Amino acid sequence: MKVPVEDEENKNVSPEAETEAPTADVELDDESAQVEAAKRAGEAAAEADFKAEAEKAAGERDDLQQQLDDAMGQVEVAKKEAADAVDRLARLQADWDNYRRRTAQERLDEKQRAAEKLVLNLLPVLDDMERASEHAAKTASDDENLMQFVDGVNAVHDKMLSILNKEGVEVIDPAGEAFDPMNHQAVGREENADVYDETVAQVYQKGYSMGGKTIRSAMVTVTFGGPKRPASSDGDEKGDAESASDSDAE
Repeated sequence: MKVPVEDEENKNVSPEAETEAPTADVELDDESAQVEAAKRAGEAAAEADFKAEAEKAAGERDDLQQQLDDAMGQVEVAKKEAADAVDRLARLQADWDNYRRRTAQERLDEKQRAAEKLVLNLLPVLDDMERASEHAAKTASDDENLMQFVDGVNAVHDKMLSILNKEGVEVIDPAGEAFDPMNHQAVGREENADVYDETVAQVYQKGYSMGGKTIRSAMVTVTFGGPKRPASSDGDEKGDAESASDSDAE
């Protein structure tokens, strides 16, 4: 009986050879496990690094956001301070303009008062000149030398009045006009039915105005007993009085 070669060959295989194959498989499994473990360790390390980087980036982001918030807060504070400064500047400018206008008006008023005071001090001189001229004309009209002197006085009077006119001084001589209590001072009354009631009959002392303001009222006598003055404009009052006088005379 023949024995198969395979059987013989199998018989010749040593027990050690039979145990070597499982050892190699175990080694392969260990390597795979080590590779898997290394992969997991690498992934865990990468994940830890990524998480650390993410946390670091988040921290930097929070720091930058805080810095941005602080900067925005400072910008708002700066805007508010700038607006307050602009408001203060506007108020100071308005106060300065008001002060400048007020002081300018005060200087103008002071200058006006000083000019009025000077004119008021000069008015009695004009009054004396007028009274002297009127007296000389009534009592010594035949004295040629005296009348020449009076003419010289009248020339000086007119020159002074011309200078005052240039400074805004005007004469108030309301003879024949309607009585105006704002510009006239009544010192007597005269009955006269030929003119309108409350018409200026005589002017004892002329009045003066300066810059549209009455600085001295005219001293006058006022008529009564005549017809009532019709309502009319101020510019026609003198004409109305003259018309009434003319019609009554006719």
